[in-house]
Amino acid sequence: MADFMIRFFLCNVFICGIIGILLIARRIFKNSLSGRMQYNLWFLLLLLLAVPFIPFRLIGFPQIFSWLGSLRTSPASHTGTAMGEATGTSPARNADWMNDFTISVNSKAPPIVGYILFGIWIAGILAMIILVIKSSLRLRNLKKSALPLQNREVRRLYHHCLEEMGIHRDIPVYSTVFLKSPIIAGFLKPCIYLPIHLISDYTLSCSTRSERACITGYPNGCNESDMRYMLLHELQHYRHHDAFGSFLMNLAGVVYWFNPLVWYALKEMRNDREIACDTSVLKMLEEDDYEDYGNTLINFAEKVSLTPFPFAAGLGGNMKQMKRRIINIASYEKPTFIKRLKGIMAFVLTAVLLSGFAPFISTYAAEVSYYQWDFSSENVSCIDLSTYFGEYEGSFVLYDLENDTWSIHDKEHATLRTAPNSTWKIYDALFGLEEGVITPENSFLAWNGENYPFEAWNADQTLQSAMNSSVNWYFQTVDEQLGASFVYNYIQEIGYGNENISGDLSTYWMESSLKISPIEQGELLTRLQNNSFGFAPENINAVKDAICLSSSAAGTFYGKTGTGRVDGQDVNGWFIGFVETADNTYFFATNISADSDAAGGSATEITMSILSEMNIWKEQSVQAPHS
Repeated sequence: MADFMIRFFLCNVFICGIIGILLIARRIFKNSLSGRMQYNLWFLLLLLLAVPFIPFRLIGFPQIFSWLGSLRTSPASHTGTAMGEATGTSPARNADWMNDFTISVNSKAPPIVGYILFGIWIAGILAMIILVIKSSLRLRNLKKSALPLQNREVRRLYHHCLEEMGIHRDIPVYSTVFLKSPIIAGFLKPCIYLPIHLISDYTLSCSTRSERACITGYPNGCNESDMRYMLLHELQHYRHHDAFGSFLMNLAGVVYWFNPLVWYALKEMRNDREIACDTSVLKMLEEDDYEDYGNTLINFAEKVSLTPFPFAAGLGGNMKQMKRRIINIASYEKPTFIKRLKGIMAFVLTAVLLSGFAPFISTYAAEVSYYQWDFSSENVSCIDLSTYFGEYEGSFVLYDLENDTWSIHDKEHATLRTAPNSTWKIYDALFGLEEGVITPENSFLAWNGENYPFEAWNADQTLQSAMNSSVNWYFQTVDEQLGASFVYNYIQEIGYGNENISGDLSTYWMESSLKISPIEQGELLTRLQNNSFGFAPENINAVKDAICLSSSAAGTFYGKTGTGRVDGQDVNGWFIGFVETADNTYFFATNISADSDAAGGSATEITMSILSEMNIWKEQSVQAPHS
């Protein structure tokens, strides 16, 4: 929850920006959007406010979230290497033909600020819930004290309004002394509550008209037109399910109690709700009645007020809101076909614009991101290889170059980006070659004398030996000489995974910030083999030689393992590579994950069994790599 709170806090920065964009769009399209459409725009915001709590797959999620994730989960960037827990896969597990040395890193607890923010957020929610409960109890007491409407004239007028709007449901009407303005409350069982003073004014007005034969009614009272307009307004709330809208607004207010822009947006939404209802009433009236409807708001502006109850909608509002509504009424014209069409186009355009920001506010996506890939293509087939994976979660990806076809086991995992671990060294070596840190003719780097957990690491290295023994310090030295900016530029150039090296420069690829999916691994290997990068051919060949595991009459086998070891447990295993035969080239990537024992050696065993079953490469044909 502490991790979530940090991501949620960052999401609110984007939410503020989205609200700003919505307010701007609302102003730009003010003359095109009807009152109802302006109100409905706010529901797009309510949907976006739910996104941080919904699992979401993304396209191009901003690197800032990955940076935040590295602060939270990048073990190596905050802790020293646990040298005592370093392990190497035993020769028996990888058939004596490749070393899969890896070192363990320690997981890091979420920062204390996350717990503090989470505690404050929960405390605020509890406080808001108490306020909502308090208001709900007031509404409940009001309902208990309310009496069924007895006034025959008002009841007659009410049933006429029901018929006028085509509403066949009998919605109960009550009178109460505890309200200043009419409201409709209740989602499943809606009821209308009328203030007793309005009913009294209406009765007084009727008797005065009878006695004085006054057509316009009692000047300070409520005539029949006024009462009709009020009832039509409340019934419009019912017709458009505004009780449910009130529920969503109150829920958003509770969850986002700390965000002032969300509160401002909710206030504007409530204002637009009343304007939308005004517009709906005006559509039912003749043009000559518009002024009377506006006068109703003016005459009773001092008597009506904003309802203090949650989950209720009413006629009232403060004087500023009343002014906006009266201006809207004064300028109202029944929309033409062209204006309605413009309104629909403006609404759709705004909806598309806002929906494009959804990935930016997904806390789920901040934690794990997926590579967006088209599985609907005819050259992609999904295969079931679960018997090879056993209890491991994982994926196998195979690309057939000659036939341009993909075979994929578990497309969910195949698009999941995880740390590349030592498979990254293929490209790190290529960058070092391109910049001349090492060369195909001279890739020697001297050991600095530091004692490492594997004997093979405690010696001078060449690219060949460093790749075979997966010598971390060799590639860390290459990175140090390249510099972070050069590494990042190259990562962007080849499009490596999430392109994030915000973790420590020496460990960003070890269960840290850099992440890639199995499908991306397969695509990059294809580009490496074809040299789509435009790098020097001799450098490409030097890297291929370094990862060459076997060469025979059957073909040449290239591969590299990677193991993510956290807190002494192997949790992320890779084996990637390609097979060159006389007639074809096959590119593969296998990734497995588990709480323990998910090592590169295990991924290798799974891969070799699958390739053997597919008659691509037989296990017995593997020989010792070139030295």
